[in-house]
Amino acid sequence: MAEDPRDWEDATRLVRGGMARSPYGEISEPLYLTQSFAYESAQAADDRFSGADPGFIYQRFGNPTTKMFEDRLALLEGAEACRATASGMSAVHVALTGLLRAGDHLVAARALFGSCRWIISQLLPRFGVEATYVDATDLEAWKAAVRPNTKAFLVESPANPLLEVTAIGAVADVAHAAGARLVVDNVFATPIFQKPLALGADVVVYSATKHIDGQGRVLGGAILGAEPLMTEAYKDILRHTGPALSPFNAWVLLKGLETLDLRVRRQSDNAAGIADLIAASSKVRKTIYCGRPDHPQAAIIANQMTGGGNVVAFDLGDRAAAWRFLDALQIVDLSNNLGDAKSMATHPCTTTHRSMSEAERLEIGLTEGWVRMSVGLEGPGDLARDVSRALDAA
Repeated sequence: MAEDPRDWEDATRLVRGGMARSPYGEISEPLYLTQSFAYESAQAADDRFSGADPGFIYQRFGNPTTKMFEDRLALLEGAEACRATASGMSAVHVALTGLLRAGDHLVAARALFGSCRWIISQLLPRFGVEATYVDATDLEAWKAAVRPNTKAFLVESPANPLLEVTAIGAVADVAHAAGARLVVDNVFATPIFQKPLALGADVVVYSATKHIDGQGRVLGGAILGAEPLMTEAYKDILRHTGPALSPFNAWVLLKGLETLDLRVRRQSDNAAGIADLIAASSKVRKTIYCGRPDHPQAAIIANQMTGGGNVVAFDLGDRAAAWRFLDALQIVDLSNNLGDAKSMATHPCTTTHRSMSEAERLEIGLTEGWVRMSVGLEGPGDLARDVSRALDAA
């Protein structure tokens, strides 16, 4: 009898999960670059469109390569189903709009990626959805924000860019008591270090562009959850609005998953060393890293994460010092991306969170001196030398 992939270790799931070989028996996953599919008869076409035959119809609806990516990521996450999208932001957009209707209310953490804030503050109100922002670390604030028409909660944990961590299980309890769904953006933790569904979340979203690709090649996103919810909330919106992941990108992401565990653990080891180096500098006012005992939510991290991740945030006091640091880097790239094999650093106030007003940034503690660094796979000695040199310049 064939083994059940659900019994495999994560490392095995990442290499072999979801594999669907063609009759040729290839070792590497086949790449199906096709827009549409042919049917043997008119009856066969009718069966496909009616759902009697679960085969493929059109790339916007599904593709064999994309399905392998979805099945592998679902297996890793411990989800019943996964729906791939063209980017991380399309995943967030669909995850919310699939749950919300005109007249509904959303409760969201204040600390979110700038584009997520734009969707909530600018786009959803156009369609009659109201939102309330809360301090994600304050459980009473979540409870107080609930209204009779609250249908969804949204949180990033750890949050971008200052790594605020939310007690996912406790917030899930509040959401469910209100009849709402909890959506968790798990990008920073990755499915290697945190499993939100197991903690009580209803929906998990990823920008697969980040660690899952991890090598700066393609965009991608994913939404994961229980099969009934994924069908009810997302099947039609994905089919008819078209945020489909290309098969080529799905194939690249499949290959990225094979090494995800190795890369993320090595990056986390490097980040822990860099975080300690930064924290010891007299130039730095504050350092935040999920693997350090001085993280403001260290107790929550110990309860729900198994690793610190690869992102470090630190405050150099003002914009001039932050920019001097960034301009002095010779190995680490200046880039707004994260989760890459190459180390990257950015100034969030003028890049990733530029669309937020100054008042909104101050609400989450994001002042002009903060730098966010995504630590990569370079040699730890080289990274330490580069960061030390840049700290001297700051």
